[in-house]
Amino acid sequence: MGAMDAVSLLEPLREEWLKAVVAALADDEITALGLRPQMERFYGLLLQSVRTGEPTLVDSILHNWVWSQTITDLESEKASVIEVLQRILTATMKFLHAHFPPSEAFELLMALQPYFVHMVEYAAAQEMHAHLEHSTAQLEHLQEELQQLERSKSEFVSLAAHELKTPLTVIEGYSAMLKEAILELAPVEAQERLLALLEGVSRGTGRIREIVDDLIDILLIDNRMLKLAFQPFWLDQIFRSLADELAPALSERSITLHIRRFPGIERVIFGDALRLRQAFRNLLVNAIKYTPDGGRITVDGKLLPGFVEVVIKDTGIGIALEDQRRIFDKFGHSGSPLTHSSGKIKFKGGGPGLGLPIAKGIIEAHGGSIWVESRGRDEHTLPGSTFHVLLPLRDEPPGEGDESGVFLKIASYLKSPPWKGGKSS
Repeated sequence: MGAMDAVSLLEPLREEWLKAVVAALADDEITALGLRPQMERFYGLLLQSVRTGEPTLVDSILHNWVWSQTITDLESEKASVIEVLQRILTATMKFLHAHFPPSEAFELLMALQPYFVHMVEYAAAQEMHAHLEHSTAQLEHLQEELQQLERSKSEFVSLAAHELKTPLTVIEGYSAMLKEAILELAPVEAQERLLALLEGVSRGTGRIREIVDDLIDILLIDNRMLKLAFQPFWLDQIFRSLADELAPALSERSITLHIRRFPGIERVIFGDALRLRQAFRNLLVNAIKYTPDGGRITVDGKLLPGFVEVVIKDTGIGIALEDQRRIFDKFGHSGSPLTHSSGKIKFKGGGPGLGLPIAKGIIEAHGGSIWVESRGRDEHTLPGSTFHVLLPLRDEPPGEGDESGVFLKIASYLKSPPWKGGKSS
C-alpha cells in the first residue's frame, strides 16, 4: 500500500481515530478536553509525515511533550512520553482492526510503523537528555547544599573553638590562683588531697585545650591557612623527643617502641619541626591506642630520590579496608565509636577523630604524602597497621613559587599507595 493510499484511507476517519485515542489516554472528561487539541495536531502531523515520507515532522510536538514534563514526571521510573506513544500505537492498532478488513488493517499498520519507530527513538533520546539535565541540576543543587553545610560546620567549629578558649583561660587562671591559696591557707594535712583534686581539674582543662587547638588546626588546614616555619631539623631528634614524651604511656600499656637507625633519620632536612613533630606524635598516639597491651611499634624508613620515607608499623588490631581512606577525614573513626573506651591512650581510646587528618594536612602542606596499609581489622589475629609518610628532602626553605603539588606528582612515581596497585606489607 502506497503512502497516498494510506493517507486517503485514514484522513476521513480523523474524528473516529481521535475519539478512540483520547478514550485510551484520558481517565475523565476534563482530561479528554485537554488532550483533544494535542491529538488533533498529532494526527495531522502523522498523516503529513506519511504523505511526504518525512518522519521528523512529528518531532516538534514530541519535543514539547518531553520538555513540558514536571519534576515529578522526570523523577518517576516510567518514560512518560514513550508510554503515551505506546498507548497511542495500541489504540491505533485496535482502531484499524475495527474499521478495516484484517489484510488492509495490517497494510495500514505497516505503513505507519516506520513513523512510530522514529517517534519512539526521538522521544527516548529527548527524555534521556531531559533526565540528564534534571539530574545535573539536582547534583549542582546538592553540591551547593553540601558546600553550604561544610561552610556552616566550619563556622560552627571555629566559633565553638574560639568561644571555648576564653573560659578555659579563666579556669586555668583561677586554678593557678587556687593552687597558691591552698599552699598558703589550707592546713598542711589537707593540702595533698586538695592539690590532687586540683590536678584532676588541670588535666581535664588541658585535654579540652588540646581538643580546641586541634579544632583550630583542622580549620587552618581546611582553609589552606596553615603557616609553616621552615628551619633545619633531624628526624632523629623528633623521634627521640617523642619517645621520651610517650614513655609513660608506653610503660603503662607495656608497649615497646623501637626506632631504627634508618637511612635519612640523621639527615638535615628543612621543614617545620614543630608541626612535623605534631604529625608524627599523632601517628604514634594512634598506634598506641589501637595496639593491645604488650604490643610493639616500630619506626623505620629509607631514602628515595628526593624523598625520605618514614614507616610506622604496629602490631595492633588493624584497620578495615573500607575505613582506610575514611580515617584521614576529619571526625572519622575506625570501627564503631560505641566500642571505644574513654581515655587518650587506653586501648581503643576515644577521641574527636582529628589526629590523623591533622597529620595528613601537615605532611601534605610540606609537599609530602601519607597512606596506610593493613590487611584488615581483627582483634584476635592482630594484623597491625603500617603508616607510610613521604617527605621531600629540602636543602633550603621553599621559595615563593614552590608548589607542593610538584612533590606529590613525583611521589606518585616513586611509591604507589595500596589503592594504586601497591602491595601490603
